[in-house]
Amino acid sequence: MSEPLALLDYDDHGENGRVARITFNNPAKRNALGLGGKELFIELMTSIKHDESLRALIITGAGNQSFVGGTNLAEMKDFNLDQAEASSTKTHRVCDAVRQFPVPVIARINGYCFGSGFEIAACADMRVGVQGAKFGMPEVRFGIPSGMEASALPRLIGWGKATELVLTGDHIDADEAYRIGFLNRLVERDEMDGVVDQWIASLMAGGPNALRIQKRLIMDWDRMSVTDGARAGIQAYVESYKSGEPNRLMTAFLNRKK
Repeated sequence: MSEPLALLDYDDHGENGRVARITFNNPAKRNALGLGGKELFIELMTSIKHDESLRALIITGAGNQSFVGGTNLAEMKDFNLDQAEASSTKTHRVCDAVRQFPVPVIARINGYCFGSGFEIAACADMRVGVQGAKFGMPEVRFGIPSGMEASALPRLIGWGKATELVLTGDHIDADEAYRIGFLNRLVERDEMDGVVDQWIASLMAGGPNALRIQKRLIMDWDRMSVTDGARAGIQAYVESYKSGEPNRLMTAFLNRKK
């Protein structure tokens, strides 16, 4: 029996909670996502999104070659109209599950990051990439447009670069992905997990409730004017005090030298 196309495991941080990790697991096909892989990923994300012990989620690809090399072309080439709609809808649901996940999501991009993989990574909160990784939206070269969460790219990398990528289908290297702001960090392969660990440590230092509120507020910023975002921020600020977390963490900080 073959292994699942996505694997879920956890890192236990004791009283600080847990960090989940989902690994796209189809290395023989560069972790390409077919319908089965998309469905399993959605199931895994749904199964853990209400886990109050979670502090962060890491998404990566199996092996050292690919994060997600796109959607499975062997499957796509014979789609009828209903199958095309089902596949693209599932891609959106995969990306939306990442974007709407209640705790910070880190994309650990360990290789090729094309098409749906690029969209998934764009929906994460932070992205670290390895030197030698390749990025792109090649859909037009296969007769289809870049849709779904490709719509998030202009906000992330600007209209000019996003338009260039989706119209040409050209690939860019990791240095360019870092230069345009798609990657937060660009490192050698043996440094990737160190960066992820640093981010996890920083997230663990924050208040669990505050981070969940902040994640929701970031999504509000994406659809609101600056004024409306400020109003939402005031409400979020007040909401944070309901948990007692600000009082506890501020008191601990003020008493740190005593």
